[in-house]
Amino acid sequence: MSYHNPYTPPRKSATFDDYTLAEIRRAAATGIYDIRGAGTKRKVPHFDDLLFLGASISRYPLEGYREKCDTTVVLGSRFAKKPITLKTPITIAGMSFGALSGNAKEALGRGATIAGTSTTTGDGGMTDEERGHSQTLVYQYLPSRYGMNPKDLRRADAIEVVVGQGAKPGGGGMLLGQKISDRVANMRNLPKGIDQRSACRHPDWTGPDDLEIKIMELREITDWEKPIYVKVGGARPYYDTALAVKAGADVVVLDGMQGGTAATQDVFIENVGMPTLACIRPAVQALQDLGMHRKVQLIISGGIRSGADVAKALALGADAVAIGTAALVAIGDNDPHWESEYQKLGTTAGAYDDWHEGKDPAGITTQDPELMKRLDPVAAGRRLANYLKVMTLEAQTIARACGKNHLHNLEPEDLVALTLEASAMAQVPLAGTSWIPGKGGF
Repeated sequence: MSYHNPYTPPRKSATFDDYTLAEIRRAAATGIYDIRGAGTKRKVPHFDDLLFLGASISRYPLEGYREKCDTTVVLGSRFAKKPITLKTPITIAGMSFGALSGNAKEALGRGATIAGTSTTTGDGGMTDEERGHSQTLVYQYLPSRYGMNPKDLRRADAIEVVVGQGAKPGGGGMLLGQKISDRVANMRNLPKGIDQRSACRHPDWTGPDDLEIKIMELREITDWEKPIYVKVGGARPYYDTALAVKAGADVVVLDGMQGGTAATQDVFIENVGMPTLACIRPAVQALQDLGMHRKVQLIISGGIRSGADVAKALALGADAVAIGTAALVAIGDNDPHWESEYQKLGTTAGAYDDWHEGKDPAGITTQDPELMKRLDPVAAGRRLANYLKVMTLEAQTIARACGKNHLHNLEPEDLVALTLEASAMAQVPLAGTSWIPGKGGF
Protein backbone atom coordinates (compact mmCIF):
# COMPACT_ATOMS: atom_id res chain seq x y z
CA MET A 1 0.00 0.00 0.00
CA SER A 2 1.51 3.32 -1.09
CA TYR A 3 1.24 6.56 0.78
CA HIS A 4 1.32 10.01 -0.85
CA ASN A 5 2.46 12.80 1.42
CA PRO A 6 0.18 15.78 0.66
CA TYR A 7 2.65 18.18 2.25
CA THR A 8 5.58 17.39 -0.09
CA PRO A 9 5.41 18.59 -3.71
CA PRO A 10 6.59 16.23 -6.48
CA ARG A 11 10.36 16.31 -6.81
CA LYS A 12 12.02 16.38 -10.25
CA SER A 13 15.40 14.89 -11.01
CA ALA A 14 18.44 17.14 -11.33
CA THR A 15 19.88 14.65 -13.84
CA PHE A 16 16.70 14.19 -15.86
CA ASP A 17 15.52 17.81 -15.83
CA ASP A 18 12.82 19.19 -18.15
CA TYR A 19 15.27 20.10 -20.91
CA THR A 20 16.91 16.67 -20.83
CA LEU A 21 13.55 14.91 -20.94
CA ALA A 22 12.47 17.08 -23.87
CA GLU A 23 15.68 16.27 -25.75
CA ILE A 24 15.20 12.54 -25.22
CA ARG A 25 11.67 12.78 -26.59
CA ARG A 26 12.81 14.89 -29.56
CA ALA A 27 15.57 12.42 -30.42
CA ALA A 28 13.16 9.50 -30.12
CA ALA A 29 10.62 11.19 -32.37
CA THR A 30 13.01 12.43 -35.09
CA GLY A 31 16.05 10.14 -35.09
CA ILE A 32 18.38 13.09 -35.72
CA TYR A 33 20.67 15.10 -33.47
CA ASP A 34 19.97 18.73 -32.69
CA ILE A 35 21.79 21.46 -34.64
CA ARG A 36 22.06 25.06 -33.50
CA GLY A 37 24.27 28.11 -33.58
CA ALA A 38 26.12 30.14 -30.93
CA GLY A 39 28.27 28.78 -28.11
CA THR A 40 27.80 26.76 -24.96
CA LYS A 41 24.84 27.63 -22.76
CA ARG A 42 26.00 25.76 -19.70
CA LYS A 43 27.51 27.83 -16.90
CA VAL A 44 31.28 27.47 -16.70
CA PRO A 45 33.94 29.46 -14.80
CA HIS A 46 34.42 32.73 -16.63
CA PHE A 47 35.79 36.24 -16.27
CA ASP A 48 32.95 37.12 -13.88
CA ASP A 49 34.75 34.94 -11.33
CA LEU A 50 37.76 37.30 -11.27
CA LEU A 51 38.13 40.71 -9.63
CA PHE A 52 40.76 43.43 -10.00
CA LEU A 53 42.70 44.80 -7.06
CA GLY A 54 42.66 48.54 -7.62
CA ALA A 55 45.37 50.82 -6.27
CA SER A 56 45.19 52.47 -2.84
CA ILE A 57 48.20 53.06 -0.53
CA SER A 58 50.34 50.14 -1.69
CA ARG A 59 49.74 50.94 -5.36
CA TYR A 60 49.58 54.29 -7.16
CA PRO A 61 46.60 54.85 -9.52
CA LEU A 62 46.65 57.01 -12.62
CA GLU A 63 44.44 60.08 -12.98
CA GLY A 64 41.85 59.24 -15.62
CA TYR A 65 41.57 62.68 -17.22
CA ARG A 66 45.24 63.65 -17.25
CA GLU A 67 47.41 60.54 -17.47
CA LYS A 68 47.51 58.46 -20.61
CA CYS A 69 46.67 54.77 -20.76
CA ASP A 70 47.71 53.39 -24.16
CA THR A 71 45.55 50.81 -25.92
CA THR A 72 47.45 50.19 -29.16
CA VAL A 73 48.58 46.72 -30.15
CA VAL A 74 50.92 45.51 -32.90
CA LEU A 75 50.13 42.08 -34.35
CA GLY A 76 52.47 40.06 -36.54
CA SER A 77 55.84 41.59 -35.78
CA ARG A 78 57.69 38.25 -35.68
CA PHE A 79 58.17 37.64 -39.42
CA ALA A 80 55.77 39.80 -41.45
CA LYS A 81 57.10 42.79 -43.39
CA LYS A 82 53.84 44.64 -42.68
CA PRO A 83 52.63 43.93 -39.14
CA ILE A 84 49.22 45.30 -38.17
CA THR A 85 48.85 48.19 -35.73
CA LEU A 86 45.41 48.54 -34.09
CA LYS A 87 44.12 51.36 -31.92
CA THR A 88 42.34 48.94 -29.61
CA PRO A 89 43.12 45.33 -28.68
CA ILE A 90 39.51 44.31 -29.42
CA THR A 91 39.16 42.69 -32.85
CA ILE A 92 36.21 41.18 -34.73
CA ALA A 93 36.32 37.39 -35.00
CA GLY A 94 35.78 35.42 -38.19
CA MET A 95 32.12 35.07 -39.21
CA SER A 96 31.41 33.94 -42.74
CA PHE A 97 29.40 35.45 -45.53
CA GLY A 98 26.81 32.73 -45.79
CA ALA A 99 26.33 32.47 -42.07
CA LEU A 100 25.91 36.28 -42.10
CA SER A 101 24.29 38.52 -44.68
CA GLY A 102 26.28 40.84 -46.92
CA ASN A 103 24.86 43.83 -45.02
CA ALA A 104 26.04 42.35 -41.72
CA LYS A 105 29.54 41.81 -43.06
CA GLU A 106 29.60 45.40 -44.30
CA ALA A 107 28.42 46.65 -40.91
CA LEU A 108 31.20 44.76 -39.15
CA GLY A 109 33.77 46.26 -41.51
CA ARG A 110 32.43 49.77 -41.07
CA GLY A 111 32.33 49.55 -37.29
CA ALA A 112 35.80 48.04 -36.98
CA THR A 113 37.25 50.70 -39.26
CA ILE A 114 35.75 53.55 -37.24
CA ALA A 115 37.15 52.00 -34.06
CA GLY A 116 40.58 51.45 -35.60
CA THR A 117 40.59 47.67 -35.39
CA SER A 118 40.34 44.64 -37.67
CA THR A 119 37.61 42.32 -38.85
CA THR A 120 37.91 38.77 -40.17
CA THR A 121 36.34 37.06 -43.17
CA GLY A 122 35.28 33.69 -41.80
CA ASP A 123 34.60 30.68 -44.05
CA GLY A 124 33.42 31.13 -47.62
CA GLY A 125 35.71 33.81 -49.00
CA MET A 126 36.02 37.59 -49.11
CA THR A 127 33.12 39.84 -50.12
CA ASP A 128 33.59 43.18 -51.80
CA GLU A 129 31.44 44.83 -49.11
CA GLU A 130 33.72 43.57 -46.37
CA ARG A 131 36.99 44.39 -48.12
CA GLY A 132 35.72 47.75 -49.24
CA HIS A 133 34.67 48.87 -45.77
CA SER A 134 37.40 47.20 -43.66
CA GLN A 135 40.56 49.22 -43.20
CA THR A 136 42.19 46.09 -41.76
CA LEU A 137 40.88 42.71 -42.88
CA VAL A 138 42.10 39.27 -41.81
CA TYR A 139 41.47 36.48 -44.31
CA GLN A 140 40.61 33.10 -42.83
CA TYR A 141 42.17 30.05 -44.47
CA LEU A 142 39.99 27.12 -43.41
CA PRO A 143 39.93 23.35 -44.01
CA SER A 144 37.06 23.76 -46.49
CA ARG A 145 39.07 26.22 -48.64
CA TYR A 146 35.73 27.69 -49.76
CA GLY A 147 36.35 30.81 -51.81
CA MET A 148 40.11 30.63 -51.29
CA ASN A 149 42.23 32.17 -54.04
CA PRO A 150 45.69 33.79 -54.21
CA LYS A 151 44.23 37.16 -55.24
CA ASP A 152 42.23 37.51 -52.04
CA LEU A 153 45.14 36.26 -49.95
CA ARG A 154 47.14 39.19 -51.32
CA ARG A 155 44.23 41.64 -50.83
CA ALA A 156 44.07 40.79 -47.13
CA ASP A 157 46.07 42.49 -44.41
CA ALA A 158 46.71 39.23 -42.54
CA ILE A 159 45.94 35.54 -42.98
CA GLU A 160 44.43 33.37 -40.25
CA VAL A 161 44.97 29.62 -40.67
CA VAL A 162 42.03 28.05 -38.86
CA VAL A 163 42.87 24.69 -37.32
CA GLY A 164 40.06 24.67 -34.77
CA GLN A 165 37.22 26.64 -33.22
CA GLY A 166 36.14 26.85 -29.61
CA ALA A 167 32.55 25.73 -30.14
CA LYS A 168 33.71 22.60 -31.95
CA PRO A 169 37.43 21.77 -31.57
CA GLY A 170 38.04 18.74 -33.76
CA GLY A 171 34.80 19.22 -35.70
CA GLY A 172 33.65 20.95 -38.87
CA GLY A 173 30.88 23.47 -39.31
CA MET A 174 27.56 23.41 -41.13
CA LEU A 175 25.67 25.74 -43.42
CA LEU A 176 22.14 24.57 -44.14
CA GLY A 177 20.77 24.62 -47.66
CA GLN A 178 18.33 27.46 -47.07
CA LYS A 179 21.32 29.78 -46.62
CA ILE A 180 23.11 28.60 -49.80
CA SER A 181 21.88 31.36 -52.09
CA ASP A 182 23.08 31.87 -55.65
CA ARG A 183 25.83 34.19 -54.45
CA VAL A 184 26.95 31.94 -51.59
CA ALA A 185 26.93 28.91 -53.89
CA ASN A 186 29.02 30.74 -56.48
CA MET A 187 31.59 31.92 -53.92
CA ARG A 188 31.93 28.44 -52.39
CA ASN A 189 31.56 26.47 -55.63
CA LEU A 190 28.61 24.56 -54.15
CA PRO A 191 25.16 23.60 -55.46
CA LYS A 192 22.45 26.03 -54.43
CA GLY A 193 20.12 24.99 -51.62
CA ILE A 194 22.08 21.90 -50.52
CA ASP A 195 23.33 21.53 -46.95
CA GLN A 196 27.08 22.11 -46.68
CA ARG A 197 29.40 20.66 -44.08
CA SER A 198 32.91 22.01 -43.68
CA ALA A 199 35.80 19.62 -43.14
CA CYS A 200 37.17 19.13 -39.64
CA ARG A 201 40.81 19.16 -40.79
CA HIS A 202 42.91 20.55 -43.58
CA PRO A 203 43.27 18.20 -46.56
CA ASP A 204 46.99 18.70 -47.09
CA TRP A 205 48.59 18.24 -43.71
CA THR A 206 48.53 15.74 -40.89
CA GLY A 207 50.57 17.51 -38.24
CA PRO A 208 52.66 20.53 -37.25
CA ASP A 209 55.44 19.83 -39.77
CA ASP A 210 52.92 20.07 -42.60
CA LEU A 211 51.49 23.23 -41.01
CA GLU A 212 54.96 24.75 -41.15
CA ILE A 213 55.15 23.99 -44.88
CA LYS A 214 51.70 25.55 -45.43
CA ILE A 215 52.66 28.71 -43.56
CA MET A 216 55.75 29.02 -45.73
CA GLU A 217 53.59 28.64 -48.87
CA LEU A 218 51.30 31.43 -47.67
CA ARG A 219 54.28 33.67 -46.93
CA GLU A 220 55.67 33.10 -50.41
CA ILE A 221 52.29 33.80 -52.04
CA THR A 222 52.08 37.11 -50.17
CA ASP A 223 55.76 38.05 -50.45
CA TRP A 224 56.22 37.74 -46.64
CA GLU A 225 54.14 40.89 -46.15
CA LYS A 226 51.16 39.51 -44.26
CA PRO A 227 51.13 38.37 -40.64
CA ILE A 228 50.14 34.71 -40.38
CA TYR A 229 47.78 33.80 -37.54
CA VAL A 230 47.02 30.25 -36.43
CA LYS A 231 43.64 29.73 -34.74
CA VAL A 232 42.98 26.76 -32.45
CA GLY A 233 40.03 25.70 -30.36
CA GLY A 234 40.52 25.52 -26.62
CA ALA A 235 41.39 21.87 -25.99
CA ARG A 236 45.13 21.43 -25.36
CA PRO A 237 46.25 25.07 -25.29
CA TYR A 238 49.82 24.54 -24.05
CA TYR A 239 50.84 22.10 -26.76
CA ASP A 240 48.76 23.66 -29.54
CA THR A 241 50.25 27.08 -28.84
CA ALA A 242 53.78 25.67 -28.70
CA LEU A 243 53.33 23.80 -31.99
CA ALA A 244 51.81 26.85 -33.70
CA VAL A 245 54.87 28.86 -32.67
CA LYS A 246 57.17 26.08 -33.90
CA ALA A 247 55.34 26.08 -37.24
CA GLY A 248 56.12 29.78 -37.67
CA ALA A 249 52.97 31.61 -36.61
CA ASP A 250 53.19 35.35 -36.00
CA VAL A 251 49.99 35.31 -33.93
CA VAL A 252 48.11 32.54 -32.09
CA VAL A 253 44.33 32.86 -31.78
CA LEU A 254 42.86 30.74 -28.99
CA ASP A 255 39.08 30.24 -28.90
CA GLY A 256 37.36 28.91 -25.76
CA MET A 257 34.12 26.93 -25.65
CA GLN A 258 32.00 30.05 -25.06
CA GLY A 259 32.89 31.05 -28.62
CA GLY A 260 30.00 30.84 -31.06
CA THR A 261 29.47 29.03 -34.33
CA ALA A 262 27.00 29.40 -37.19
CA ALA A 263 25.81 25.82 -36.74
CA THR A 264 26.98 22.50 -35.37
CA GLN A 265 25.69 19.71 -33.17
CA ASP A 266 24.39 20.84 -29.79
CA VAL A 267 26.09 17.87 -28.14
CA PHE A 268 29.40 19.13 -29.54
CA ILE A 269 28.90 22.72 -28.35
CA GLU A 270 28.07 21.65 -24.80
CA ASN A 271 30.51 18.78 -24.27
CA VAL A 272 33.74 19.37 -26.20
CA GLY A 273 36.49 21.87 -25.40
CA MET A 274 37.41 23.96 -22.37
CA PRO A 275 36.22 27.27 -20.91
CA THR A 276 38.06 30.32 -22.19
CA LEU A 277 39.32 31.06 -18.69
CA ALA A 278 41.01 27.66 -18.51
CA CYS A 279 42.83 28.18 -21.82
CA ILE A 280 44.69 31.44 -21.33
CA ARG A 281 47.33 30.62 -18.73
CA PRO A 282 48.58 27.37 -20.35
CA ALA A 283 48.93 29.20 -23.68
CA VAL A 284 50.83 32.05 -22.02
CA GLN A 285 53.03 29.51 -20.23
CA ALA A 286 53.89 27.89 -23.56
CA LEU A 287 54.91 31.26 -24.99
CA GLN A 288 56.97 32.05 -21.89
CA ASP A 289 58.69 28.66 -21.96
CA LEU A 290 59.69 29.31 -25.57
CA GLY A 291 60.82 32.87 -24.84
CA MET A 292 58.12 34.16 -27.22
CA HIS A 293 55.62 35.91 -24.96
CA ARG A 294 54.80 39.32 -26.49
CA LYS A 295 56.93 38.34 -29.52
CA VAL A 296 54.26 35.99 -30.84
CA GLN A 297 50.98 37.68 -30.00
CA LEU A 298 48.10 35.84 -28.33
CA ILE A 299 44.49 36.70 -29.20
CA ILE A 300 41.81 35.27 -26.92
CA SER A 301 38.18 34.75 -27.97
CA GLY A 302 35.11 33.06 -26.59
CA GLY A 303 32.58 34.92 -24.44
CA ILE A 304 34.19 38.37 -24.35
CA ARG A 305 31.42 40.86 -23.52
CA SER A 306 32.80 43.97 -21.78
CA GLY A 307 35.86 46.07 -21.18
CA ALA A 308 36.30 44.23 -17.88
CA ASP A 309 36.56 40.92 -19.78
CA VAL A 310 39.12 42.52 -22.10
CA ALA A 311 41.20 43.81 -19.18
CA LYS A 312 41.10 40.42 -17.44
CA ALA A 313 42.18 38.54 -20.57
CA LEU A 314 45.08 40.96 -21.05
CA ALA A 315 46.05 40.78 -17.37
CA LEU A 316 46.31 37.00 -17.73
CA GLY A 317 48.77 37.47 -20.59
CA ALA A 318 46.83 37.92 -23.82
CA ASP A 319 47.78 40.66 -26.29
CA ALA A 320 44.29 41.17 -27.74
CA VAL A 321 40.82 39.66 -27.82
CA ALA A 322 38.28 38.87 -30.53
CA ILE A 323 34.51 39.21 -30.27
CA GLY A 324 31.84 37.53 -32.37
CA THR A 325 28.52 37.04 -30.59
CA ALA A 326 28.83 40.40 -28.83
CA ALA A 327 29.53 42.14 -32.14
CA LEU A 328 26.36 40.66 -33.66
CA VAL A 329 24.32 41.80 -30.67
CA ALA A 330 25.80 45.29 -31.06
CA ILE A 331 24.67 45.55 -34.69
CA GLY A 332 21.17 44.36 -33.79
CA ASP A 333 20.95 40.59 -33.58
CA ASN A 334 18.50 39.00 -31.14
CA ASP A 335 17.04 42.42 -30.39
CA PRO A 336 13.78 42.33 -28.34
CA HIS A 337 12.35 44.66 -31.00
CA TRP A 338 11.79 41.49 -33.07
CA GLU A 339 10.47 39.37 -30.19
CA SER A 340 7.14 38.54 -31.81
CA GLU A 341 8.91 37.28 -34.92
CA TYR A 342 11.44 35.28 -32.91
CA GLN A 343 8.53 33.61 -31.14
CA LYS A 344 7.05 32.63 -34.49
CA LEU A 345 10.31 30.80 -35.14
CA GLY A 346 9.88 28.90 -31.87
CA THR A 347 12.55 30.81 -30.00
CA THR A 348 13.00 34.12 -28.19
CA ALA A 349 15.28 37.14 -28.37
CA GLY A 350 18.43 36.33 -26.44
CA ALA A 351 18.37 32.57 -27.01
CA TYR A 352 20.96 32.77 -29.84
CA ASP A 353 19.96 29.37 -31.20
CA ASP A 354 18.30 30.25 -34.50
CA TRP A 355 21.30 31.43 -36.54
CA HIS A 356 21.42 28.32 -38.73
CA GLU A 357 17.82 28.57 -39.91
CA GLY A 358 18.35 31.59 -42.16
CA LYS A 359 15.17 33.33 -40.97
CA ASP A 360 16.69 35.97 -38.69
CA PRO A 361 14.15 38.83 -38.45
CA ALA A 362 17.01 41.26 -37.73
CA GLY A 363 18.47 40.58 -41.19
CA ILE A 364 21.88 39.50 -39.86
CA THR A 365 22.15 35.68 -39.94
CA THR A 366 20.17 35.26 -43.14
CA GLN A 367 20.41 35.25 -46.92
CA ASP A 368 16.75 36.18 -47.41
CA PRO A 369 16.75 39.39 -49.53
CA GLU A 370 13.72 40.86 -47.79
CA LEU A 371 15.04 40.21 -44.30
CA MET A 372 18.49 41.50 -45.24
CA LYS A 373 16.97 44.88 -46.11
CA ARG A 374 16.05 45.37 -42.45
CA LEU A 375 19.70 45.89 -41.51
CA ASP A 376 21.14 49.31 -42.35
CA PRO A 377 24.91 48.64 -42.51
CA VAL A 378 25.79 52.28 -41.92
CA ALA A 379 23.72 52.62 -38.74
CA ALA A 380 24.73 49.14 -37.58
CA GLY A 381 28.39 49.98 -38.14
CA ARG A 382 28.04 53.06 -35.95
CA ARG A 383 26.48 50.94 -33.18
CA LEU A 384 29.39 48.52 -33.34
CA ALA A 385 31.90 51.38 -33.23
CA ASN A 386 30.14 52.81 -30.17
CA TYR A 387 30.28 49.44 -28.45
CA LEU A 388 33.97 48.99 -29.21
CA LYS A 389 34.65 52.50 -27.91
CA VAL A 390 32.86 51.77 -24.63
CA MET A 391 34.69 48.48 -24.17
CA THR A 392 38.03 50.20 -24.73
CA LEU A 393 37.21 52.98 -22.28
CA GLU A 394 36.12 50.43 -19.68
CA ALA A 395 39.38 48.53 -20.03
CA GLN A 396 41.35 51.79 -19.75
CA THR A 397 39.42 52.76 -16.62
CA ILE A 398 40.38 49.50 -14.94
CA ALA A 399 44.00 49.74 -16.05
CA ARG A 400 44.36 53.27 -14.67
CA ALA A 401 42.80 52.17 -11.38
CA CYS A 402 45.54 49.53 -11.18
CA GLY A 403 48.22 52.14 -11.94
CA LYS A 404 48.96 51.00 -15.51
CA ASN A 405 49.76 53.33 -18.41
CA HIS A 406 49.16 50.61 -21.04
CA LEU A 407 46.62 47.81 -21.12
CA HIS A 408 49.46 45.36 -21.68
CA ASN A 409 50.94 46.33 -18.31
CA LEU A 410 48.05 44.64 -16.51
CA GLU A 411 49.27 41.39 -14.94
CA PRO A 412 48.04 38.40 -12.93
CA GLU A 413 49.16 40.14 -9.72
CA ASP A 414 46.31 42.61 -10.30
CA LEU A 415 43.68 39.84 -10.04
CA VAL A 416 42.04 37.62 -7.45
CA ALA A 417 39.48 34.86 -7.90
CA LEU A 418 36.09 34.38 -6.26
CA THR A 419 35.94 30.59 -6.65
CA LEU A 420 38.32 27.68 -6.34
CA GLU A 421 37.73 26.73 -9.96
CA ALA A 422 38.54 30.20 -11.29
CA SER A 423 41.58 30.44 -9.03
CA ALA A 424 42.96 27.16 -10.35
CA MET A 425 42.20 27.97 -13.99
CA ALA A 426 43.47 31.56 -14.01
CA GLN A 427 46.31 30.76 -11.58
CA VAL A 428 45.57 33.81 -9.43
CA PRO A 429 44.96 33.73 -5.64
CA LEU A 430 41.60 33.08 -4.08
CA ALA A 431 40.33 36.45 -2.82
CA GLY A 432 41.55 37.26 0.69
CA THR A 433 44.35 34.69 0.55
CA SER A 434 47.64 34.07 -1.22
CA TRP A 435 46.52 30.54 -2.10
CA ILE A 436 46.27 29.17 -5.62
CA PRO A 437 44.98 25.59 -5.74
CA GLY A 438 47.90 23.25 -6.34
CA LYS A 439 50.51 25.94 -5.65
CA GLY A 440 50.51 26.35 -1.88
CA GLY A 441 50.19 29.58 0.07
CA PHE A 442 47.68 30.27 2.83
